[in-house]
Parts: sequence; structure tokens; C-alpha cells
Amino acid sequence: MIGNLFVLLLVIGLVVLFGWLTYRALRAKKLWVKIVGGLVAGLMTLLLTAVAITGGSGFATLYFPGAETAPNLTVAGTPEQIVRGEYLVNLSCIGCHGAVDSDGNPTEQHPLTGGWNIAAAEGFGFMGDMVTENLTPGGELAAYSDGELFRAIRHSINNEGDRIAFMDLMPYKALSDDDTEAIIAYLRSLSAAESTVETGDRMKFLGLVMKGAGMLPAESGAASVTAPPEGATAAYGQYVATFADCRGCHGPDVTGVAPSSFDPAGTPNPRPLVSELTQEQFFEMMRTGVKPDGQPFPETMPWGIASRLTDNDLAALYAYLVTEP
Repeated sequence: MIGNLFVLLLVIGLVVLFGWLTYRALRAKKLWVKIVGGLVAGLMTLLLTAVAITGGSGFATLYFPGAETAPNLTVAGTPEQIVRGEYLVNLSCIGCHGAVDSDGNPTEQHPLTGGWNIAAAEGFGFMGDMVTENLTPGGELAAYSDGELFRAIRHSINNEGDRIAFMDLMPYKALSDDDTEAIIAYLRSLSAAESTVETGDRMKFLGLVMKGAGMLPAESGAASVTAPPEGATAAYGQYVATFADCRGCHGPDVTGVAPSSFDPAGTPNPRPLVSELTQEQFFEMMRTGVKPDGQPFPETMPWGIASRLTDNDLAALYAYLVTEP
């Protein structure tokens, strides 16, 4: 925060400097100084003003998000909650927060010690570091109350009141209150494991500029969320696509994501393929990672995690994917 504040103040200082130079150029007696000096200094003033405004907005969004206080919550930690939480964590959290290998890449395995620098791995390390947290009691979350952990999942706000940049990109704000509490119950039940790397966000000023420019979402979840009734319905299938993280990669409506500077390859729309399959074929594909034509899923598809879905949840997901969004 201090480093970014210094850069922001420096940019504001440069705005003042070039604004003054623009004023001096326009008051110069020589015509060429008026034209060239005024144009160059004026353009620099406008550019730096835009950077100061977007950077300042990103600074406020990240460090002063105006979030609600954490709820006064104590999770019961019943056996039923822990079982449900384990199921959810092994579908959602483990993909990013699982242990990393010697190269710093996620293994999708326990313990949930995190340490994966998502920003560097996904090609936007120029924005800063986004290193996944250790979710066991041996990490930063040991200092969180249950209410603060609930707020982190629902609103992407850490226990210091700062916005968690990458969590803002994930769909977990839509998890129900009950499922969010179940995740907390399970995480509290884990054995403490030490992290080997420094975790958390360390955003650079460029990341703040992009945040302030609206290139990265920044929004809070609802005060309360209730899941649809369980069943092989499109409505519950959409909820399954939330906690199974389908929406995190394939877009809010699971219709794919177009290529961009952040993701040059994009992600495909799975609906046309799934609509051609029977439910049995869909189950087989999701359990084995092989499409009906014999082609395996690409390495970027975490089908190993998706294969952990129960038959009932897979049936609901199938119903959702074959329904027009």
C-alpha cells in the first residue's frame, strides 16, 4: 500500500508539473513554443491526469472498498457441515489453494497450503503478485474470525479490510450462506500446515490503474444467498456450475469466454458439445476426461476436479448445460 501511495502521489505531482509547463508554454512569446510546448505538455497533462484518476480509483477500490463489517458469526462445525464443506472445497478451493510442486505449480492436492502465484502463471504478473493463501489453520486464516472468513468468501475482503483481487474474479459470491458456512467448518477442521512462500496480494500501481479503469471487476456479494432446491434441474445445475467453478473459466452463463489480452486462448462454449450428448455420455466424459470422439480434454480443463461431482450434481449440471441460457 505504501509503495502504491508513493507512486500515486508522484503521478499527481507530475500532473501539477506538466500543467504548469502547459500554462507557461501557452503564455510564451514565441509561436512555436506555444504550439509545440503547449501540445506536448498538454497531452502529457491529460495522460497523467487519466493515470492519476484511474490509479486513485483503483487505490480506493483495493484499500478502501467501503465493505460491510464482518458478520458476528460463529460456525457450529457440525459433522454434516464438515462433510458438505469437504465436498465443496475439493471441487472449488483445491484447484488454486492446493499444495504447489517444486516449480510453484498447483497440484490440486492436500494440504491446502496455497502458494500459487496466479498472476505470474496466467501472464499478468505485470499487475503484481497474487499468491493463493494457505487455507489451513497454519496460514493467515488462523487470524480470521468466522465472520471475517465468511466476508472473504462472500465479498472478497480480507481481515484487514482490503479487497482480495483474484477472488473478485471468482463466482463464489453466489454460494449460499449454508454452503459458505460449511466451507468454513471444514477449513477449521483441518490440521495446521506451514506455508513455504509468502502468500497474498502485492499489487503494482499498474494493477491499480487497470482496476480503476474497470478492466477488473470489483463488487460485493449479496447480504444473504439461498441455494435453489436440489434436483436435476437447470436452476440447481447453475448453482452446481458455481461451486464446481465451471463459471470461473467458462463465463457467468457457461457460454465460453472470448480471447483477450488476459486470456489469448479464451475458453470454449461447452453447451453445443453437451447438447449433442446423452446424459450417460456426459457422465462418461466428465468421469474420464475423454470426449465421445476419443479426444481428451485439453490440459487446461480441470476435469479431474469436476469428476468428483456426485451423480446427482452431474445430472443437474447436464440439465443446465442443455438448457438455453
